[in-house]
Amino acid sequence: MTGEDGETDAPRADLDPVTLEVLRNQLEGVAEEMGTVLIRGAYSPNITERQDCSTALFDADGRMVAQAEHIPVHLGAMPEAVAAVRERDPKPGDVFALNDPFTGGTHLPDVTLVSSLALDGDVIGFAVSRAHHADVGGMAPGSMPAGAREIQQEGLRIPPLRLVDGGERVEDVLDLILANVRTPAERRADLEAQLAANERAGDRLRDLADEHGRDRLERASDAVIGYSRERMTAAVAELPDGTYEAADVMEGDGVTDADLPIRAAVTVDGDRLAVDFAGSAPQVDGNCNAPLAVAKSAVYFVVRCVTDPSIPPNHGCYEPVSVSAPDGSILNPSPPAAVVGGNVETSQRVTDVVFAALGEAAPERVTAGSQGTMNNLTIGSRGGGGGREGDAAESFTYYETIGGGFGARPGADGMDGVQVGTTNTLNTPVEALEAAYPLRVERYAFRPNSGGDGRHRGGLGLVRSVRVETPATVSLLTERRRHAPAGIESGESGATGENLIDGDPVPAKTTVDVGPGTTVTVRTPGGGGYGGPSERDPAARERDRADGKVTGESEE
Repeated sequence: MTGEDGETDAPRADLDPVTLEVLRNQLEGVAEEMGTVLIRGAYSPNITERQDCSTALFDADGRMVAQAEHIPVHLGAMPEAVAAVRERDPKPGDVFALNDPFTGGTHLPDVTLVSSLALDGDVIGFAVSRAHHADVGGMAPGSMPAGAREIQQEGLRIPPLRLVDGGERVEDVLDLILANVRTPAERRADLEAQLAANERAGDRLRDLADEHGRDRLERASDAVIGYSRERMTAAVAELPDGTYEAADVMEGDGVTDADLPIRAAVTVDGDRLAVDFAGSAPQVDGNCNAPLAVAKSAVYFVVRCVTDPSIPPNHGCYEPVSVSAPDGSILNPSPPAAVVGGNVETSQRVTDVVFAALGEAAPERVTAGSQGTMNNLTIGSRGGGGGREGDAAESFTYYETIGGGFGARPGADGMDGVQVGTTNTLNTPVEALEAAYPLRVERYAFRPNSGGDGRHRGGLGLVRSVRVETPATVSLLTERRRHAPAGIESGESGATGENLIDGDPVPAKTTVDVGPGTTVTVRTPGGGGYGGPSERDPAARERDRADGKVTGESEE
């Protein structure tokens, strides 16, 4: 399936363009159907409503062939998970579970299942599902503690372990996982949904082998990877050669509030693109370290946005892109570094700086600064105990990432209240949230005056206020509370975000125990503006006022 130089073989002559396109869509359909099975079969609102999960299909050599359009930070790091599993010599019928960020994972709540897919006794590929589980143990309910200093405080660390061995469940492994989480019944149900999704991939891949023949199916995998690689190399080649640099900061790491630099140098050389993060902060004491796989995911996302987002996402479109970061840095940490915030927040800053750098090469393809944070809110109880499913009946763990302002574009305003960067989740509907948890939503609305002014205005942030009706622990991992999303071409910056508990400001990254009746409010950042405010069309300004995007009132 690969040549001596490691490059994918060219499509075979008998795979005409029509057949290749049919097979490409069928393979992508397998990944999409996996996602549908997972979302419909899961139990937790985090997966069924927010859809914080991703699915993909890999060939026997560990190359991604197709992915569902789910979470960028999940998908770009998946090849590391498959590589870690392949080192364990998987056999037909094996399913591995893992979440270790230093062995194929991203952060501990993202539990990945990798299933070997067999035909005629041979492994012909891998099905991969990755889902954010709302609790995997650790020092705080929800497993997103702001003050963690080592990974052991963040939850149960799972290296690649056989959850299914040759088609037989390994119940001891499942028992070990469930004994270390606060909501074991919910975790069991979500893991069963992941298993079902992977099993569906095996069924569908065997159906395709029956329809087209195994040999043609394997050649199709080579061909679709080669097709994406050719399109990506052509797209990169259209960018002007040169090295483009940008820098920004993280607003502390949960242990210190000091700014932490993130620097990127993007070099375009013909049809190759390299990103070097030398000069970024050393590995930090808090939880904002991001494994290199997470940094790669963010880079891949930006490159696809700036080149051609319609290129089929698979191994081929990542081949022309290389990513490096110094060992022991915030973007390539060593164990036992805490990393839970790196996956969700540092990845956003990586996205921002790579966009800014490539904005020098292709300014017409880059927006003003978006909110630059996932606004992670976790609320959970320390009730129940023992890890047995019956004992933990009173425990709950709610997790949410909250949308904000999208940066204004060269030809249009930014979008209001959306997820940006490396996340692609939905919100939890108020009705679903209140039905599942002892929580009440007091306010959920756009945040007036938060979008940066300009020829095109930045998108609005959101306000979400949640009242907690039982003793609980609240964890917040957020950014852009001190440094606003930047406008470009003389556009104004978007508003910074703010976190409040019972009306009092709290730090961007904090974990605190609260009592019944406490209200947690998250005001998310707006997007930056594009172009000078004096250039904005007067009719657009009238619409801004009529729609309540701009008012003469300050926030309460």
